Amino acid sequence: MKKTTVAGLVTLGSVLAITLTACGNSNSSSSSSSSTGTTTKVSFPNTLKNDKPTVDGGTLSVGMVSAGPFKGIFNEELYGDTSDVTVMGPGSESLFKTDKNFKIIYGGPADLKLDNSAKTATITINPKVKWSDGQPLTADDIVYAYKIIANKATQSQRYTDSLQDIVGLSEYRNGKSDQISGIQTPDGGTGKKVIIHFKQMKPGMTQSGNGYFWENAAPYHYLKDVSFKALPSSDKIRKNPLFFGPYKLSKLVSGQSVEYVPNTYYYGPKPQLSKITIEVVSPQTAPTAIKNHKYDIVSVQNSAYQNVKNTKGVTFLGQKGLSYFYLGFKVGKWNAAKNENIEDKNSKMNDPALRQAIAYAMNIDQVDQKFYQGLNYRINTLIPDTFSKFYDKSAKGFPYDLKKAESLLDKAGYKKGKDGYRTDKNGKKLTITLATYQADSTKEAAIKNYIQQWKKIGLRVELLNGRLTEPNSFYEKLDSDAKGIDMFMAGWSVSSEPSPNDLYAPQAPFNYTRMNTPEQTKLLKDIDSTASFNEAHRIQAFKKWQEYMNKEAYVVPMYNAWSITAVNNRVKGYTLQYGGDTSTNGYRGVSVTAKAPITK
Repeated sequence: MKKTTVAGLVTLGSVLAITLTACGNSNSSSSSSSSTGTTTKVSFPNTLKNDKPTVDGGTLSVGMVSAGPFKGIFNEELYGDTSDVTVMGPGSESLFKTDKNFKIIYGGPADLKLDNSAKTATITINPKVKWSDGQPLTADDIVYAYKIIANKATQSQRYTDSLQDIVGLSEYRNGKSDQISGIQTPDGGTGKKVIIHFKQMKPGMTQSGNGYFWENAAPYHYLKDVSFKALPSSDKIRKNPLFFGPYKLSKLVSGQSVEYVPNTYYYGPKPQLSKITIEVVSPQTAPTAIKNHKYDIVSVQNSAYQNVKNTKGVTFLGQKGLSYFYLGFKVGKWNAAKNENIEDKNSKMNDPALRQAIAYAMNIDQVDQKFYQGLNYRINTLIPDTFSKFYDKSAKGFPYDLKKAESLLDKAGYKKGKDGYRTDKNGKKLTITLATYQADSTKEAAIKNYIQQWKKIGLRVELLNGRLTEPNSFYEKLDSDAKGIDMFMAGWSVSSEPSPNDLYAPQAPFNYTRMNTPEQTKLLKDIDSTASFNEAHRIQAFKKWQEYMNKEAYVVPMYNAWSITAVNNRVKGYTLQYGGDTSTNGYRGVSVTAKAPITK
């Protein structure tokens, strides 16, 4: 799992599950939320049961719900959002296999061995693994992936504070060395072994998605002649990528659709489908597409579930996603030269009382019940409750409380004028600009509701440019710290290792608020310290961080959502459950049992 932005795939509470961004340990899941919001009870299976014999070949059609086109960056080191993860899905495969609890185990394209005393991780490549052009996966491919991430010319968002624990990586990034001294290939670049040296070992290293080492590779033999600066726009990335997963890209309509066929060099079980197509479908037309059985697999907007739930020939799979949605406040800018977030203590939104008041004025529970039938649920911290050990269920978060919001603003010196709106502390007009991405009409209604809620406490809030922003443009604006954004609503598809370092650390590009405080830095370091090899200590470290983040409210937790997928009953082997084959590639065991979609 990677930490990625949730934009194009998402309506207000819907994440496409093709890349298995949901998780679970059983064949069904249910929720009864009380401390996190309004009590709701819903249940969905997470695996489609189909015992019929597989047909020879067959085409699988996938509808990817998105309000805009996908970028088409077919490279794990360079992509930035979940839409590109989805369109890479059939070909992309992780180096390591995991179990249902996200622990890295033996048996994948490569195996991992940690040595805490030597402070090393040894990666041994399965000799059968080949790229889709027939060339073997080598040590060079693993090293090259780190160079893509660390080289400033690529502008990769994958370079984080966590990766700098690798010896020599920061020196390579800063141009002090043309090699990464802490990554060794004892059998040479064409060998099958890589040894990574760390400054210190971390307690989360046994888990996939930990952020301290990379879990993918890049084809060095294919990309080495392309400059790092040109790599993100290269045809070898955008049009003709190589994968070592079960399928290879065969056709591309830029931003709209992709077609995959079997990778004849695949090391694992022979792919059972002759073709996989993934096509963008707009949120507005997705419900009709589900009813008409246009796709074998398509995500379901939570706002549309009541409209489509009785569709015949379809099974609705669901899982609580490893995702969450939040309200963030811009308090600084990214400094590329220093590779660090620089917080501005004098910025408009750098007042915890103002941020907390905005949070308490949001009637999230009411919105979820009215528009999403309880398929969304308000969350109280920035750690998803899926991580039950580390999630602080006792935290209150920001339940709806207009009186408390009014009191916070009054005490902080935001005075109301005759027009009912508040001024800033200096008596000047206060206008707060909100940015968020386009989805469906339901989201627009929800945003209008929140703007009215903020008006009730005397805050004038306006949308950036008077409207919702196209998803790709929205995240580009956050990346570049575009002027005019005071607060923003966004979402994360998070890692299966719950450390928040890659999202909120001082040197995390994904830290879009640009917050940077000594207190938070200390708490983040404690989560991943050697002391946290003691699980009890790490649990307390997580809870202290959650408490601090709620107190300061730079980032306000809003809601998590059930991730629902409509799957035609002719599909076989499709699951949202982690572990086994799905941990390396979600399409690996998928087949169909009928030539045409089942409609009854």
